[in-house]
Amino acid sequence: MTFTQTLRRDWLSNIRGDVLAGIVVALALIPEAIGFSIIAGVDPKVGLYASVVIAIVISFAGGRPAMISAATAATAVLMGTLVREHGLDYLLAATLLAGMLQILAGYARVGYLMKFVSRSVMTGFVNALAILIFMAQLPELMGVSWQTYAMIAAGLAIIYLFPRVTKAIPSPLVCILVLTAVSLALGVDVRTVANLGELPSALPSLLLPNVPLTLETLWIILPYSAGVAAVGLLESLLTASIVDGMTDTTSDKNRESVGQGLANIASGLFGGMAGCAMIGQSVINVRSGGRGRLSTFVAGAFLLFLLLVLGDVVGLIPMPALVAIMIMVSVGTFSWASLNNLRSHPRRSSIVMLATVITVLWTHNLAFGVGVGVLLSGIFFAWKVAQFFRVSSTLSPDGQERRYLVEGQLFFASADDFLAAFDFKEKLARARIDVSRAHIWDLTGVGAIDMAVLKLRRNGAEVELVGMNEASATIMDKFAEHDQPGAMERMLGH
Repeated sequence: MTFTQTLRRDWLSNIRGDVLAGIVVALALIPEAIGFSIIAGVDPKVGLYASVVIAIVISFAGGRPAMISAATAATAVLMGTLVREHGLDYLLAATLLAGMLQILAGYARVGYLMKFVSRSVMTGFVNALAILIFMAQLPELMGVSWQTYAMIAAGLAIIYLFPRVTKAIPSPLVCILVLTAVSLALGVDVRTVANLGELPSALPSLLLPNVPLTLETLWIILPYSAGVAAVGLLESLLTASIVDGMTDTTSDKNRESVGQGLANIASGLFGGMAGCAMIGQSVINVRSGGRGRLSTFVAGAFLLFLLLVLGDVVGLIPMPALVAIMIMVSVGTFSWASLNNLRSHPRRSSIVMLATVITVLWTHNLAFGVGVGVLLSGIFFAWKVAQFFRVSSTLSPDGQERRYLVEGQLFFASADDFLAAFDFKEKLARARIDVSRAHIWDLTGVGAIDMAVLKLRRNGAEVELVGMNEASATIMDKFAEHDQPGAMERMLGH
């Protein structure tokens, strides 16, 4: 496809729909970017700058048109401890390193690994993220006045009831406008965004983090950077798959990985925190008519316009409005159906989901939770496949030959069962091992075949291995030792 064709498809094929969708997304990004800044423990401008820069950069560099990337809770929750212990500059340095790791992951074609993340792990990931978002609101819900609770309740009512009137304007934006107006008109004594720190009033400037360029700095930021890179890519690639399904199109997951890395590096250089794709905002964009890269670009550019022109107004937003929005995000993110599915879904799937959630809540690291979930999924899958493996045998009438029929997948989880089916003390003249109904997958399977053949031969039997398929024959020819002198001694460590 030529450059002109790509330009028309990704940028000019849906100008009106992309511009309108981008404006809607920009309006909805303001409260979330501020809220995620609060979660990370930084000034609102850090999240707002990040959302502007990431959205603009990813519109050019990403692999999924119409997907929205910005500051997110998934990355913000990982940065809080780093900010509290070392300050903002270390967060910016960690953001740069996370971007570099994501670029490396993209060139390593990590996008293909998404096929190994099961649905149970995805559900656990989403549920844990929702719980962490809610837990981050607890400081704003404890030891506050009754007016704060009243405004939060009013904000939630607006968020959930206003869509019944119209969906043309995002209800979170209406929540902000109404509660800000009420707070100013009645003089309600509640915390506002301005109390959290200075809002941006100018274009972000290019800067480098003021941190020592030492190994000590690297060891401080590396765990956070690795977590942010992994979680950011996981959520971005998951979101890309969701948008693929909504638009009946495909995306380049590896290009998306590189694009996310470039966007995070740009964010760190302009004073922003790390971010990734946003499931909620991407869905809003697509449902509002966004289909091309132009919608993502407009979201970032229009958000910058709002900040530069209406920055003072944004500082008047009461905190209860943002808390209400974050509670809505938490409730909407959590998969409530998964609670009922605990009784109906297979037990192993439920264990994987719960293990993912528990690990995330225990470590406050989404990447650790996903890692545990993927590991358990692999173990359960291997165990299940191993259950369909069996070896049967028949002895010839003269008692001189035994025929073994191997059925199923021979690999590390079934190798012991394979060897247990043989009586190596039995005196035989011949042994025939039929693997026409089996497949040999790995070195452990090859080693099991070797061990059986060599033990039978050592006991005086002539062994014939028959029925091997082409793939099994290839791995056996390359790694088997039963036809080599001294193989038995090497295998037994003699």
